[in-house]
Amino acid sequence: MPFDFEISFPAKLRGLFSTVSFTDIIDIFIVAVILYKFFQMLKDTRAITLVKGVLFFLAVTAIASFSSLHVISWILQQTATVLMVALPIVFQPELRRTLEHLGQGGFFAKNSRLDENARTRDTTGEIVKATKAMAAEKLGALMVIEREMKLNDVSATGVHTDALVTSELIQNIFTKNRPLHDGAAIIRGNRLISAGCLLPLTENRELSTELGTRHRAAIGMSEQCDALIVVVSEETGTISIADNGQILRHLTGEKLEEFIRPIFSKPVNKGFINVGNFFEKWRSRQ
Repeated sequence: MPFDFEISFPAKLRGLFSTVSFTDIIDIFIVAVILYKFFQMLKDTRAITLVKGVLFFLAVTAIASFSSLHVISWILQQTATVLMVALPIVFQPELRRTLEHLGQGGFFAKNSRLDENARTRDTTGEIVKATKAMAAEKLGALMVIEREMKLNDVSATGVHTDALVTSELIQNIFTKNRPLHDGAAIIRGNRLISAGCLLPLTENRELSTELGTRHRAAIGMSEQCDALIVVVSEETGTISIADNGQILRHLTGEKLEEFIRPIFSKPVNKGFINVGNFFEKWRSRQ
């Protein structure tokens, strides 16, 4: 019997490939490209976490169905029906931008890669220097410093800049009566990628009435992502940071630097070999 299996398996494999036509290959290739482009559009937004949740839910549903867990499978199937209605509402901003992207003919355009891996000490110093200067002059400011989660959906609400982070640039953006003064600046690595961005306000009703719109927007943004948000009060010049739905106020420049510096430090990957660093060291030795 094992001998027959070894003989018949290649024949079955050849039979399977014989049913695949050139049109089928083109069809699969097109679907793969479309799915890949959609993933590229979502991977640098907050929606990617929801996508991972949906994929996990589908995987659990498939396992429950395969394992003949009828009650759990029925509950998951009913939940999936609700999700089919809820997902277009949840992903409404992303779907709208995708349709706009298609209308502009940019679906297959090459995405510009920003310097995401830049983690320099100079960036920390420039942010702290600008923050202290704005606090002294009582210039209101709101800066969102990205961590792991990319915020392309938020940066799309402002003006794209993609400029090197400098103290002068930050102060120029938040100078009073400038067009981008009232919005937020998004910082990724050593690049200020967008300014004048709109942030969601927190729905926490227990906050102090002393906190204005900037502070509430900073808290609201920190509730929805892992970014660190720096706020400078326009009324008092107080420096604050918002992180994970919490706000810490009355910071000094030195204390602010302690919070910001770890973000721009390259994490050491101990679980896997860092191929990039390996080749970089090899080239330097050569």
